[in-house]
Amino acid sequence: MNYVTTSPMTAREVLEVASNLLTEKYKRGDVFTSPEITRQFLTDKLTHLEHEVFAVVFLDAQNRLIEYQEMFRGTIDGAAVYPREVVKEALRLNAAAVIFAHNHPSGIPEPSQADRSITDRLSQALRLVDIRVVDHLVIGGQYSVSFAERGYL
Repeated sequence: MNYVTTSPMTAREVLEVASNLLTEKYKRGDVFTSPEITRQFLTDKLTHLEHEVFAVVFLDAQNRLIEYQEMFRGTIDGAAVYPREVVKEALRLNAAAVIFAHNHPSGIPEPSQADRSITDRLSQALRLVDIRVVDHLVIGGQYSVSFAERGYL
């Protein structure tokens, strides 16, 4: 990918280029067993967005990256998430585990009751097809909250 430009880049464009470079850095087969690596990857991917995005990191049985997908896009304060679509994609990719992530454009990563509810619904749906939910991170600016660390999973 060519990142050479003739005009000055805006801050948003710089962050988008950084996100694309990060995607190039993490390839299929990279291990996501470290909470720090996972947190940094997801923060870099989601922190610059002005609208809410719900993403899924699909992993194999050894927690190696299969694919990162931004599955649902919303507005500044919410995104509709459909468990059926997440299950279909996980099965299509033959994922053994997933990590959910979404951003709070407000910069405050505190999970809402709706965040906890959709995580429960997704976990129940994936459990039916033997797919583990490793974590759900809420990204707000440079801060994040892990559902696993909070004991919500």
